[in-house]
Amino acid sequence: MERDNQFIGQSGAFLDAVERASRAAPMRRPVLVVGERGTGKELIAERLHRLSLRWGEPLVTMNCAALPETLIEAELFGHEAGAFTGATKSRVGRFEEADKGTLFLDELGTLSMGAQERLLRAVEYGEVTRIGSSRPVRVDVRIVAATNENLPKLADEGKFRADLLDRLSFEVITLPPLRVREGDVGVLAEYFGRRMAAEIGWESWPGFAEHVAHQLENHPWPGNVRELRNVVERGVYRWDNWQEPIGHVVFDPFDSPWKPFAPASGHSSRAEKPDSAEGAALLQAPTDLEAVDDLKAAVEAHERMIVEHALGKHRWNQRQTAKALGLSYDQLRHCIKKHGLADSE
Repeated sequence: MERDNQFIGQSGAFLDAVERASRAAPMRRPVLVVGERGTGKELIAERLHRLSLRWGEPLVTMNCAALPETLIEAELFGHEAGAFTGATKSRVGRFEEADKGTLFLDELGTLSMGAQERLLRAVEYGEVTRIGSSRPVRVDVRIVAATNENLPKLADEGKFRADLLDRLSFEVITLPPLRVREGDVGVLAEYFGRRMAAEIGWESWPGFAEHVAHQLENHPWPGNVRELRNVVERGVYRWDNWQEPIGHVVFDPFDSPWKPFAPASGHSSRAEKPDSAEGAALLQAPTDLEAVDDLKAAVEAHERMIVEHALGKHRWNQRQTAKALGLSYDQLRHCIKKHGLADSE
C-alpha cells in the first residue's frame, strides 16, 4: 500500500493526530483509526507500519466494504481446495500474507458478525483457520483498522461485537476533518496546485486569485483532503494561462446547465432550468444575520463576490460574464469599476 502523498498541514489538531500515530507505531498492539472519508486514514496506517519494527515486512490492506459478505472470510482467512463452489485450489488469506507484518482493515464497520467472530479469535489467539480446514495456522500480525462509523454506538445496538471493539481499541487515533484544520486549506491547496502545474508542464506556479483562495477557505469540504485535491487539480488543468493566477475552480464537477433533469411525480415533464450548486452556495444569505450591522456594505460585498466569481468563471471575458449575470455590457463595466475589480484582474 504505497501512497504518493505526504502529510501536509500545520494545524494543532492535525499535528496532534500525526504525533499520536508516531508514538503508537513501535507498539505491537492494534490501533483503530477513525475519521471521515478523505481525511487520510490510509496514510496514518502506512505511517504506523513504516515507523514500527515491522517496517521491512509486508503491509497488507483489505477494504472490507469492497467484497460481498460471502467472500470476506475467505479473503481474510484463506480456504482449502473444494471448501466451496469455485474453490478449485487452496489459497492463503490476508492474515497469512501479512505474517510478521501489518494488516490494514479499511471500512471495519462493514464486517459481518460471522467475520467479526473469527477476527476476534485471530486477534486474541494469533491463529487463523482456513475455510474447509480444521488445522489452525499461527500468525504474527499487527492489526490496524479504520472506519468512519461510530463503532461504540454500533456495539450498543448489537451491530458490532463489543469484545472485538475492546481488542482493537488499544489506541484510537481520530483524524480531524479538514474544515476544523485552521490554516491547512491554503497550505494543501498550494501543494496540490504546484504539483499539478508541474505535471502538466507549466513553467511556473501563478497561485490562486484572491477570490478563489477565499472560496477554498470557506468551503465546508465534506470530502475533506481528497475533495480538496480534486478541486484544486481540476482548477489547474482547466486554467489555460499559467501566467495568471487561477481565477476559477469548480467544486461540483457534475454541475452543468445540461445535466439530466428528472421531473417530480405529478409535475410537468418539461425540463426546468437546473439549479447550480455552486451558484446557489454563492448566492446564499450570510448565515450569521445578527453580525450584519451595515446593510449597504454587506450587499456590496456580496455583489462584489458574485461578479468576481463570474468573471473568473468566464476567464474575464466581460461580454460572456454580462450575459451569464443578465446584465448589459455597460452595467457590468459599471460594477467592475465600482468594486475596483479592474485593478485586481
